[in-house]
Amino acid sequence: MVGLIPLIALSVFSLQAFTGHVQQFTVNNLKQMSLYMSYNVNNFFSDYDEITRLMYTGKYEGYSHNESTNQTVNVNQNEQINNIPIAAFLRTVLYSDKHIRSVFFIRSMDQNIYYETRQSKPLQVEKLPVAEWLKPLEKDPNHLSIYPTHSETYYNSHNQKVITFGRNLIDISGTLTSVPKVVGSLFIEVDAGVLDSFFQELNLNKDDELYVLDSNDRLYYSNKLDPVDAEQAASFKSVNDTRLLVFTSDIPYLEGRILIRVSKQELFKQLTSTQSTVYFAIAVCAIVLLGMGTLFSRRLAAPIRQVLQHMNKVEMGNLDIQIQDYKKDEIGRLAVGFNRMLERLKVFINDAYVAEIKQKQAELNALKSQIRPHYLYNTLEVIRMNAVYNDDSEVADMILALSNQLKYVIDYGEDWVSIEEELDHLKDYFYIIRVRYENRIDLRLQVADNVKPNYQLLKLSLQPIVENAIQHGIRPKGGKGSVLVSVERVEDKLCVTVYDDGAGISVDKLQELNQLLSKPEAPSKNVGLKNVHDRIKTTCGEPYGLEISSIENVGTSIRLLFPIMVKHLKLPAHEA
Repeated sequence: MVGLIPLIALSVFSLQAFTGHVQQFTVNNLKQMSLYMSYNVNNFFSDYDEITRLMYTGKYEGYSHNESTNQTVNVNQNEQINNIPIAAFLRTVLYSDKHIRSVFFIRSMDQNIYYETRQSKPLQVEKLPVAEWLKPLEKDPNHLSIYPTHSETYYNSHNQKVITFGRNLIDISGTLTSVPKVVGSLFIEVDAGVLDSFFQELNLNKDDELYVLDSNDRLYYSNKLDPVDAEQAASFKSVNDTRLLVFTSDIPYLEGRILIRVSKQELFKQLTSTQSTVYFAIAVCAIVLLGMGTLFSRRLAAPIRQVLQHMNKVEMGNLDIQIQDYKKDEIGRLAVGFNRMLERLKVFINDAYVAEIKQKQAELNALKSQIRPHYLYNTLEVIRMNAVYNDDSEVADMILALSNQLKYVIDYGEDWVSIEEELDHLKDYFYIIRVRYENRIDLRLQVADNVKPNYQLLKLSLQPIVENAIQHGIRPKGGKGSVLVSVERVEDKLCVTVYDDGAGISVDKLQELNQLLSKPEAPSKNVGLKNVHDRIKTTCGEPYGLEISSIENVGTSIRLLFPIMVKHLKLPAHEA
């Protein structure tokens, strides 16, 4: 009893302290989650803002919009955006993100509507809220407009919720005017379920409330209200209610905030129930402890003393002992574990000797593998010198180029090499190609001034791409051709682009290749492209890899992105 009284008091105090910490932790966790949600929501709006800017950048198709492009003629007469048909541009935008459900372009000249959609239902154009969408763009033509969560009634779909993003296409060619020359408006409908997936991580109860608001308390999303009926709702100002926990996090893009109202009773309901259960368990355990304490204290002393004696013998180096006399209780399981530990310790000692023997064998094999390439290099050098002696300089140069390639490929050094080393290897490879095809294929190299000689890239990453350009681009087209390798630094990335003026790739084949590159485990006939892409992804991370752009009968460009690597270390951009 003397021992139980302070133990019970300590248990109650610890439970109270623990409950307080859990409550505080839960509140802090909700705060952090709200900040995390606001970050995700802010990125959600800014990402789709960037997609609407494709009309000006065209980065997904390899085109760019500048001040010399007359978008008025492009859209009104040629029905093009970024020098491609409007329908093709809308499909590019539609499939640039899996959450985009529909894309509309409304031409300002005649209000003609172009659209692409993933919907299986027909569009009822007369129900399309064009006037509502264009109204904010007319007030502020230079900025993105966002139409809050709403149903797709014009597809006869009341259950599907979407958010509409709109941006004007402004002709910036010629003389600038005070009133922007709007030639059309692009609208992107994004599945509102994206926001649902963000907020599911909060695990809100049915009575909890969540709102996404701008600076004027305009409702964009809610788990309670339809945003179009938000005017009927109460004010979204924080309510001073002791029964509620209120959290707010800023959304810089909207200049607004996320407002979360959580019921304290529902939030801590399970904790209160757990607290009552623990009090009951403390009482039961105290009673049982009084009865069992005496019994166990008598039965534990002797077996523990036996285990300690065997441990002392093992400490002295005797590994052949075993605990033979034990019962099927806790100490008995400890004795079984002790015996199993001794058996595994003896096995481990034996395995260590075997591992040492295998290591010696591996070192011997490595020495043999070093001797074989050395013999091959010497043999090639003898053949080359014999060709030089016979005045056959072209054969001698080809053998020298082949020897350099073998040394470069078989060298088991580091995976990262300097740009100069990789380009020298490419020149040796192309020398043989040029001789083979009778100087009908030419190689050009362009290294930008902002690329330093000590920048590095993955070893053997360019030769498969150049070989692919020759075999599948220039040779099928026939005649003469050229390959251009361009190296430049773009922000904090090293960009290497391989261009060819060959046969190009069809749209269907190009889409198939891009889908193949996005699946790491998918098998492929294009082993070179797939291997280089997977190596870059695995070594450098997700932002890096290989991108393909092509126009049939014009040519193909393959872009490789690497991090800036200097002396095998990845440095910050300002230091590099």
